Amino acid sequence: MNRALYLSIGFVSVILGLMIAFQFRTVEQVDAGVSSDRAQLLTNQLKEIEKEMVALQSETNDLENKLAKAAKGRPEASEAVLEELQKNHQIAGFTELKGPGLEVRIAPVQKEGQHNGSSLFIVSDEDLLLRVVNELRAAGAEALSINSQRIISTSEIRLAGSFINVNLTRISPPYSVLAIGIPDQLESSLLIKGGLVDTTKDWDISVTKQGELLLPAYKHRIKLEYAKPLREAK
Repeated sequence: MNRALYLSIGFVSVILGLMIAFQFRTVEQVDAGVSSDRAQLLTNQLKEIEKEMVALQSETNDLENKLAKAAKGRPEASEAVLEELQKNHQIAGFTELKGPGLEVRIAPVQKEGQHNGSSLFIVSDEDLLLRVVNELRAAGAEALSINSQRIISTSEIRLAGSFINVNLTRISPPYSVLAIGIPDQLESSLLIKGGLVDTTKDWDISVTKQGELLLPAYKHRIKLEYAKPLREAK
């Protein structure tokens, strides 16, 4: 785009220069021995040429200013593109993020007759984790992770045998859910009367506000086979 702009400005500048040279050459070729009427006519033409010359000079200056701005704008445009790319990476979950938020630690309550490793309490793990994630998202969480697995739009939380898979990675209790956002707002969404913590009796759930959390980046590959970007018509 910048190359096309430079070529256009250069072409216009050449045309302006030729026009100015042609006008002066025409004036220089006027015969000195002309009649008074012809002299008056030439004088008027000379004034018009001078006006055109001033206008052309003004346009030349304007083009030079635009060229200077275009040259100056290249690094600024590149910087803007990089900033936008970085912003999109952050939103998509491909960069580490830090900020205030909340930590939710979840562990099953050990009941009589159960032993560590028993699958009796695993059945509803994914449901609880999904509820916690959805509550935090609804409360304004800007980024989430579970046991060091970053949660993005394509993340799955599902039961796989006796374990939970998040991003195709096996995790097991206790679970640590980190959420970046307004700590008080996130906490209220979970501790509200009749809310998730109040109605969940088979789990030991602790909610702790944090001044700063560090969430990992999403480290798995995303491959889109059927989804294609939509190009808007120009």
